[in-house]
Amino acid sequence: MDRNILLNPGPATTSARVKSALIVPDICPREQEFGDLLGVVKNKALQVVSADSRYKAVLIGGSGTAAIEACLSSCTNEKAVLILENGAYGERMKKICDALKIPADVIKANWGDPIDQQALKTHLEQNAQKYHVMAFIHHETTVGILNDLSSLHRLAKQYKLKTLVDAMSSYAGIEIDLSKDDVDYLVSSSNKCIQGMAGLGICIVKEQVLNEISQYPKRSFYLDLSNNYSSQEKNNQFAFTPPVQILYALNEAFDEFFEAGGTTARASRYEELYLQMKSGMLELGFECLVPEHLQAKILTAFRWPESSNFTFEEMHDYLYLKGITIYPGKNAKEKSFRISNIGELNSEDISFFLDNLKSFLQSKRH
Repeated sequence: MDRNILLNPGPATTSARVKSALIVPDICPREQEFGDLLGVVKNKALQVVSADSRYKAVLIGGSGTAAIEACLSSCTNEKAVLILENGAYGERMKKICDALKIPADVIKANWGDPIDQQALKTHLEQNAQKYHVMAFIHHETTVGILNDLSSLHRLAKQYKLKTLVDAMSSYAGIEIDLSKDDVDYLVSSSNKCIQGMAGLGICIVKEQVLNEISQYPKRSFYLDLSNNYSSQEKNNQFAFTPPVQILYALNEAFDEFFEAGGTTARASRYEELYLQMKSGMLELGFECLVPEHLQAKILTAFRWPESSNFTFEEMHDYLYLKGITIYPGKNAKEKSFRISNIGELNSEDISFFLDNLKSFLQSKRH
């Protein structure tokens, strides 16, 4: 099988081991054997972030956005949600709330800038009573900025707000310890830093919260978090038909993750790849969009060179024919493109990418 180098922010390049796990005998997802696997995978999902006995994992058949929508649609009774936005995925949270007619306010920062915590605190001093939940992105992959989970969570707790954290592109790639930062909802997916296949959302939620939301208004049928939790907890089954093979692959991805040393080892590998990639890109004349101290070191946004005589599409297509995928930018104010270093990648992959990018640039100078 040909191997592609995916430098997009997920789905990521996967190992042969994880791919092989997809090929299993057909099984009805209502069988006890499959239910047992569901329980095993949920426990592994909790272990990744040191979640203690206060937490439960709920898996949602769908993309990461489905899991975010499941949590947002279920997280509040009548009070509003306060969303912190410094990128497209914070903006998406607001769009979800608007679609579901959930009242939501937004504290905005420029895309690529950190959230102004003093301004946030001032807002909460005056308005905290309006809100039930504060929601934000941990690693905002619009530009690759890492928001400060610990300090934002502490601020929410200070004003007695629940916290809903989109950890889509940080879970299993950046250290998160729920025994210390006890956020109420932590959401990710099967196809980012955990290096499984796309198709399952991962919701890690305090059991007390899951019990509370069972009394809240139902704003979705399929994505009702309480119903999905109840089915998985009481019946050891998904409420609806799950992506069967994806669960087997995710189980294998978790085993691969723990055997390799967990988040500490994976974050270290990602950082080595980031430093190699960034150094090579700077040598080729590209500039980072986000300052070093704000980098998540998982995805890097680069400014589009103003003097270029080629388009992103030309560069993308040249690399794609070599088995390399890069990603366009999402910053409306400044043209950019993005390179991610998650997935089953190694130093040789980054060198191969840089060599081919150099060849492309040289071909455009003639």
